Amino acid sequence: MKTLWNWLPSIPDTRVRVAAWASLVSQILIIGTGGAVRLTGSGLGCPTWPRCTEDSFVSTPEMGFHGLIEFGNRLLTFALIIIAIAMFVVVLRLRRERPELFRLSVILGLGIPGQAVIGGITVLTNLNPYVVGLHYLLSAVLVAVAAILLFRVRTGPRAIGWGVPSSVRALSALMLTTLGVSVVMGILTTGSGPHSGDGGSARNGLDSWLLQHFHAWPSYVTFGLMLTLVALSWWANVGSRRYRRAITGSLAVAGAQIAVGLYQANTGLPELAVGIHMVLAAVLVACVVTSLLAQREPSRGAEGDRSLLKETAASGR
Repeated sequence: MKTLWNWLPSIPDTRVRVAAWASLVSQILIIGTGGAVRLTGSGLGCPTWPRCTEDSFVSTPEMGFHGLIEFGNRLLTFALIIIAIAMFVVVLRLRRERPELFRLSVILGLGIPGQAVIGGITVLTNLNPYVVGLHYLLSAVLVAVAAILLFRVRTGPRAIGWGVPSSVRALSALMLTTLGVSVVMGILTTGSGPHSGDGGSARNGLDSWLLQHFHAWPSYVTFGLMLTLVALSWWANVGSRRYRRAITGSLAVAGAQIAVGLYQANTGLPELAVGIHMVLAAVLVACVVTSLLAQREPSRGAEGDRSLLKETAASGR
Protein backbone atom coordinates (compact mmCIF):
# COMPACT_ATOMS: atom_id res chain seq x y z
CA MET A 1 0.00 0.00 0.00
CA LYS A 2 2.87 2.36 0.85
CA THR A 3 4.48 1.60 -2.52
CA LEU A 4 1.22 2.47 -4.28
CA TRP A 5 0.94 5.70 -2.30
CA ASN A 6 4.48 6.68 -3.22
CA TRP A 7 3.68 5.96 -6.88
CA LEU A 8 0.87 8.51 -6.88
CA PRO A 9 1.80 11.96 -8.23
CA SER A 10 3.07 14.47 -5.68
CA ILE A 11 2.93 17.24 -8.30
CA PRO A 12 0.61 17.71 -11.32
CA ASP A 13 2.68 15.57 -13.68
CA THR A 14 1.82 13.95 -17.02
CA ARG A 15 -0.53 11.43 -15.40
CA VAL A 16 -2.61 14.22 -13.86
CA ARG A 17 -2.66 16.15 -17.13
CA VAL A 18 -3.77 13.12 -19.13
CA ALA A 19 -6.56 12.37 -16.65
CA ALA A 20 -7.71 16.00 -16.74
CA TRP A 21 -7.75 16.07 -20.55
CA ALA A 22 -9.61 12.74 -20.60
CA SER A 23 -12.18 14.17 -18.17
CA LEU A 24 -12.95 17.12 -20.45
CA VAL A 25 -12.94 15.19 -23.72
CA SER A 26 -15.16 12.42 -22.35
CA GLN A 27 -17.71 14.93 -21.02
CA ILE A 28 -17.94 16.52 -24.47
CA LEU A 29 -18.02 13.11 -26.15
CA ILE A 30 -21.00 11.90 -24.14
CA ILE A 31 -22.93 14.97 -25.27
CA GLY A 32 -22.16 13.92 -28.83
CA THR A 33 -23.28 10.32 -28.29
CA GLY A 34 -26.39 11.51 -26.43
CA GLY A 35 -27.18 13.67 -29.43
CA ALA A 36 -26.70 10.66 -31.70
CA VAL A 37 -29.23 8.73 -29.60
CA ARG A 38 -31.82 11.45 -30.06
CA LEU A 39 -31.10 12.23 -33.70
CA THR A 40 -31.29 8.58 -34.78
CA GLY A 41 -34.62 8.14 -32.98
CA SER A 42 -33.00 5.72 -30.50
CA GLY A 43 -34.07 7.46 -27.30
CA LEU A 44 -36.25 4.50 -26.33
CA GLY A 45 -33.99 1.91 -27.93
CA CYS A 46 -33.70 0.59 -24.38
CA PRO A 47 -37.30 1.12 -23.23
CA THR A 48 -36.58 0.97 -19.50
CA TRP A 49 -33.90 1.85 -16.95
CA PRO A 50 -31.55 0.85 -15.35
CA ARG A 51 -31.98 -2.32 -17.36
CA CYS A 52 -32.15 -2.17 -21.14
CA THR A 53 -35.19 -4.47 -21.08
CA GLU A 54 -37.20 -5.92 -18.22
CA ASP A 55 -34.98 -9.03 -18.32
CA SER A 56 -31.62 -7.80 -19.62
CA PHE A 57 -29.07 -5.13 -18.80
CA VAL A 58 -27.77 -5.25 -22.38
CA SER A 59 -29.51 -4.71 -25.70
CA THR A 60 -30.77 -7.79 -27.50
CA PRO A 61 -30.62 -8.59 -31.22
CA GLU A 62 -34.39 -8.09 -31.44
CA MET A 63 -33.96 -4.44 -30.43
CA GLY A 64 -31.91 -3.79 -33.56
CA PHE A 65 -30.03 -0.62 -34.40
CA HIS A 66 -31.84 1.65 -31.95
CA GLY A 67 -31.17 -0.64 -29.00
CA LEU A 68 -27.50 -0.82 -29.92
CA ILE A 69 -27.17 2.98 -30.13
CA GLU A 70 -28.91 3.61 -26.81
CA PHE A 71 -27.00 0.86 -25.02
CA GLY A 72 -23.72 2.16 -26.45
CA ASN A 73 -24.44 5.57 -24.96
CA ARG A 74 -25.15 3.96 -21.59
CA LEU A 75 -21.86 2.08 -21.77
CA LEU A 76 -19.99 5.36 -22.22
CA THR A 77 -21.18 6.35 -18.74
CA PHE A 78 -19.01 3.55 -17.34
CA ALA A 79 -16.04 4.96 -19.26
CA LEU A 80 -16.72 8.35 -17.64
CA ILE A 81 -16.84 6.70 -14.22
CA ILE A 82 -13.49 5.00 -14.82
CA ILE A 83 -11.94 8.30 -15.93
CA ALA A 84 -13.43 10.09 -12.90
CA ILE A 85 -12.01 7.47 -10.55
CA ALA A 86 -8.61 7.77 -12.24
CA MET A 87 -8.76 11.56 -11.88
CA PHE A 88 -9.62 11.24 -8.20
CA VAL A 89 -6.81 8.76 -7.57
CA VAL A 90 -4.07 10.78 -9.30
CA VAL A 91 -4.85 13.91 -7.27
CA LEU A 92 -5.36 12.05 -3.97
CA ARG A 93 -1.80 12.65 -2.81
CA LEU A 94 -2.13 16.31 -3.85
CA ARG A 95 -5.17 17.01 -1.73
CA ARG A 96 -3.25 19.15 0.79
CA GLU A 97 -0.99 21.05 -1.62
CA ARG A 98 -3.64 21.43 -4.34
CA PRO A 99 -7.02 21.07 -2.61
CA GLU A 100 -8.83 22.71 -5.55
CA LEU A 101 -7.87 19.79 -7.80
CA PHE A 102 -9.20 17.33 -5.24
CA ARG A 103 -12.49 19.23 -4.83
CA LEU A 104 -13.04 19.59 -8.56
CA SER A 105 -12.37 15.89 -9.15
CA VAL A 106 -14.94 15.01 -6.46
CA ILE A 107 -17.56 17.37 -7.96
CA LEU A 108 -16.98 15.93 -11.42
CA GLY A 109 -17.18 12.37 -10.12
CA LEU A 110 -20.44 13.03 -8.26
CA GLY A 111 -21.95 14.66 -11.32
CA ILE A 112 -21.63 11.53 -13.45
CA PRO A 113 -24.14 9.44 -11.43
CA GLY A 114 -26.40 12.50 -11.61
CA GLN A 115 -26.13 12.38 -15.40
CA ALA A 116 -27.00 8.69 -15.39
CA VAL A 117 -30.01 9.12 -13.10
CA ILE A 118 -31.46 12.02 -15.10
CA GLY A 119 -30.81 10.03 -18.28
CA GLY A 120 -32.79 7.17 -16.76
CA ILE A 121 -35.63 9.52 -15.85
CA THR A 122 -35.79 10.71 -19.47
CA VAL A 123 -36.46 7.13 -20.51
CA LEU A 124 -38.98 6.50 -17.74
CA THR A 125 -40.84 9.72 -18.66
CA ASN A 126 -40.97 8.77 -22.36
CA LEU A 127 -38.34 11.40 -23.28
CA ASN A 128 -40.06 14.35 -21.64
CA PRO A 129 -38.44 17.33 -23.42
CA TYR A 130 -37.87 19.27 -20.20
CA VAL A 131 -36.11 16.32 -18.55
CA VAL A 132 -34.04 15.81 -21.71
CA GLY A 133 -33.14 19.50 -21.58
CA LEU A 134 -32.12 19.22 -17.93
CA HIS A 135 -29.89 16.30 -18.88
CA TYR A 136 -28.10 18.43 -21.47
CA LEU A 137 -27.83 21.36 -19.07
CA LEU A 138 -26.17 19.21 -16.39
CA SER A 139 -23.79 17.85 -19.01
CA ALA A 140 -22.85 21.41 -20.02
CA VAL A 141 -22.19 22.27 -16.36
CA LEU A 142 -19.92 19.22 -16.03
CA VAL A 143 -18.06 20.30 -19.16
CA ALA A 144 -17.44 23.64 -17.43
CA VAL A 145 -16.22 21.87 -14.27
CA ALA A 146 -13.89 19.67 -16.34
CA ALA A 147 -12.57 22.77 -18.13
CA ILE A 148 -11.82 24.43 -14.79
CA LEU A 149 -10.08 21.28 -13.57
CA LEU A 150 -7.91 21.08 -16.69
CA PHE A 151 -7.02 24.77 -16.45
CA ARG A 152 -5.98 24.43 -12.81
CA VAL A 153 -3.87 21.36 -13.61
CA ARG A 154 -2.10 23.21 -16.43
CA THR A 155 -1.62 26.59 -14.78
CA GLY A 156 -1.57 26.10 -11.01
CA PRO A 157 -3.72 27.47 -8.16
CA ARG A 158 -5.92 30.50 -8.68
CA ALA A 159 -3.91 33.73 -8.76
CA ILE A 160 -4.97 36.60 -6.52
CA GLY A 161 -4.43 39.45 -8.97
CA TRP A 162 -6.20 40.21 -12.23
CA GLY A 163 -4.40 40.58 -15.54
CA VAL A 164 -7.21 42.54 -17.20
CA PRO A 165 -9.03 45.78 -16.24
CA SER A 166 -12.45 45.83 -14.62
CA SER A 167 -14.12 46.91 -17.88
CA VAL A 168 -12.94 43.71 -19.58
CA ARG A 169 -14.16 41.65 -16.64
CA ALA A 170 -17.58 43.33 -16.88
CA LEU A 171 -17.82 42.60 -20.61
CA SER A 172 -16.78 39.01 -19.92
CA ALA A 173 -19.47 38.59 -17.26
CA LEU A 174 -22.05 39.88 -19.74
CA MET A 175 -20.67 37.47 -22.37
CA LEU A 176 -21.06 34.52 -19.98
CA THR A 177 -24.62 35.61 -19.18
CA THR A 178 -25.70 35.89 -22.81
CA LEU A 179 -24.05 32.55 -23.57
CA GLY A 180 -26.03 30.95 -20.73
CA VAL A 181 -29.26 32.44 -22.07
CA SER A 182 -28.42 31.18 -25.56
CA VAL A 183 -27.78 27.65 -24.28
CA VAL A 184 -31.07 27.55 -22.35
CA MET A 185 -33.00 28.93 -25.34
CA GLY A 186 -31.30 26.35 -27.54
CA ILE A 187 -32.47 23.59 -25.21
CA LEU A 188 -36.06 24.88 -25.33
CA THR A 189 -35.87 25.24 -29.10
CA THR A 190 -34.71 21.65 -29.47
CA GLY A 191 -37.53 20.54 -27.18
CA SER A 192 -40.06 22.11 -29.54
CA GLY A 193 -38.50 20.75 -32.74
CA PRO A 194 -38.77 17.50 -34.69
CA HIS A 195 -35.89 15.57 -33.09
CA SER A 196 -37.62 14.07 -30.07
CA GLY A 197 -35.55 10.88 -29.89
CA ASP A 198 -38.59 8.72 -30.63
CA GLY A 199 -41.57 9.13 -32.91
CA GLY A 200 -44.09 8.87 -30.07
CA SER A 201 -42.45 11.29 -27.66
CA ALA A 202 -44.09 14.58 -26.75
CA ARG A 203 -42.74 18.04 -27.59
CA ASN A 204 -42.90 21.02 -25.24
CA GLY A 205 -45.55 22.74 -27.39
CA LEU A 206 -43.69 26.06 -27.64
CA ASP A 207 -43.37 28.07 -30.85
CA SER A 208 -40.23 26.77 -32.60
CA TRP A 209 -39.97 29.72 -34.99
CA LEU A 210 -40.06 32.25 -32.15
CA LEU A 211 -37.67 30.23 -29.99
CA GLN A 212 -35.15 30.09 -32.84
CA HIS A 213 -34.93 33.88 -32.68
CA PHE A 214 -34.74 33.91 -28.88
CA HIS A 215 -31.86 31.45 -29.24
CA ALA A 216 -30.12 33.35 -32.05
CA TRP A 217 -30.26 36.89 -30.64
CA PRO A 218 -28.20 36.24 -27.48
CA SER A 219 -25.81 34.18 -29.62
CA TYR A 220 -25.14 37.21 -31.81
CA VAL A 221 -24.66 39.40 -28.73
CA THR A 222 -22.22 36.83 -27.32
CA PHE A 223 -20.30 36.83 -30.60
CA GLY A 224 -20.18 40.63 -30.65
CA LEU A 225 -18.86 40.74 -27.09
CA MET A 226 -16.22 38.15 -27.95
CA LEU A 227 -15.17 40.17 -30.98
CA THR A 228 -14.77 43.24 -28.77
CA LEU A 229 -12.72 41.30 -26.22
CA VAL A 230 -10.49 39.83 -28.94
CA ALA A 231 -9.88 43.30 -30.35
CA LEU A 232 -8.97 44.61 -26.90
CA SER A 233 -6.72 41.67 -26.14
CA TRP A 234 -4.67 41.92 -29.34
CA TRP A 235 -4.74 45.54 -30.40
CA ALA A 236 -4.79 47.09 -26.92
CA ASN A 237 -2.52 44.36 -25.53
CA VAL A 238 -4.95 43.47 -22.74
CA GLY A 239 -4.27 40.34 -20.72
CA SER A 240 -1.70 37.57 -20.94
CA ARG A 241 -0.85 35.54 -24.02
CA ARG A 242 -2.83 32.65 -22.55
CA TYR A 243 -5.90 34.88 -22.27
CA ARG A 244 -5.52 36.14 -25.84
CA ARG A 245 -5.35 32.59 -27.16
CA ALA A 246 -8.35 31.51 -25.09
CA ILE A 247 -10.66 34.36 -26.09
CA THR A 248 -9.60 34.10 -29.73
CA GLY A 249 -10.34 30.37 -29.67
CA SER A 250 -13.74 31.12 -28.15
CA LEU A 251 -14.49 33.54 -30.98
CA ALA A 252 -13.54 30.96 -33.60
CA VAL A 253 -15.76 28.28 -32.04
CA ALA A 254 -18.64 30.77 -31.65
CA GLY A 255 -18.33 31.72 -35.33
CA ALA A 256 -18.47 28.05 -36.35
CA GLN A 257 -21.41 27.49 -34.01
CA ILE A 258 -23.38 30.37 -35.54
CA ALA A 259 -22.58 29.18 -39.08
CA VAL A 260 -23.83 25.66 -38.30
CA GLY A 261 -26.91 27.09 -36.58
CA LEU A 262 -27.80 29.19 -39.62
CA TYR A 263 -27.24 26.24 -41.92
CA GLN A 264 -29.44 23.86 -39.94
CA ALA A 265 -32.19 26.47 -39.56
CA ASN A 266 -32.31 27.01 -43.32
CA THR A 267 -32.04 23.39 -44.41
CA GLY A 268 -34.74 21.72 -42.35
CA LEU A 269 -32.63 20.74 -39.31
CA PRO A 270 -30.56 17.88 -40.79
CA GLU A 271 -29.50 15.42 -38.11
CA LEU A 272 -25.75 15.70 -38.64
CA ALA A 273 -25.80 19.51 -38.46
CA VAL A 274 -27.90 19.44 -35.28
CA GLY A 275 -25.46 16.99 -33.70
CA ILE A 276 -22.46 19.16 -34.61
CA HIS A 277 -24.29 22.20 -33.21
CA MET A 278 -24.80 20.40 -29.88
CA VAL A 279 -21.15 19.38 -29.60
CA LEU A 280 -19.89 22.84 -30.59
CA ALA A 281 -22.03 24.35 -27.83
CA ALA A 282 -20.21 22.17 -25.28
CA VAL A 283 -16.82 23.07 -26.77
CA LEU A 284 -17.78 26.75 -26.62
CA VAL A 285 -18.68 26.46 -22.93
CA ALA A 286 -15.23 24.98 -22.24
CA CYS A 287 -13.49 27.70 -24.26
CA VAL A 288 -15.37 30.56 -22.60
CA VAL A 289 -14.75 29.19 -19.10
CA THR A 290 -11.05 28.87 -19.94
CA SER A 291 -10.90 32.46 -21.21
CA LEU A 292 -12.49 33.75 -18.00
CA LEU A 293 -10.02 31.83 -15.84
CA ALA A 294 -7.12 33.10 -17.94
CA GLN A 295 -7.96 36.71 -17.06
CA ARG A 296 -6.12 36.37 -13.77
CA GLU A 297 -2.38 36.86 -13.51
CA PRO A 298 -0.33 33.72 -14.23
CA SER A 299 0.11 31.70 -11.04
CA ARG A 300 3.52 31.33 -9.45
CA GLY A 301 2.43 27.89 -8.31
CA ALA A 302 2.37 26.74 -11.91
CA GLU A 303 5.97 27.86 -12.42
CA GLY A 304 6.99 25.97 -9.30
CA ASP A 305 5.26 22.82 -10.52
CA ARG A 306 7.00 23.04 -13.90
CA SER A 307 10.40 23.59 -12.28
CA LEU A 308 9.88 20.60 -10.01
CA LEU A 309 8.84 18.48 -12.99
CA LYS A 310 12.03 19.43 -14.81
CA GLU A 311 14.16 18.64 -11.77
CA THR A 312 12.44 15.28 -11.33
CA ALA A 313 12.94 14.40 -14.99
CA ALA A 314 16.58 15.45 -14.84
CA SER A 315 17.28 13.36 -11.73
CA GLY A 316 15.73 10.35 -13.42
CA ARG A 317 18.15 10.48 -16.35
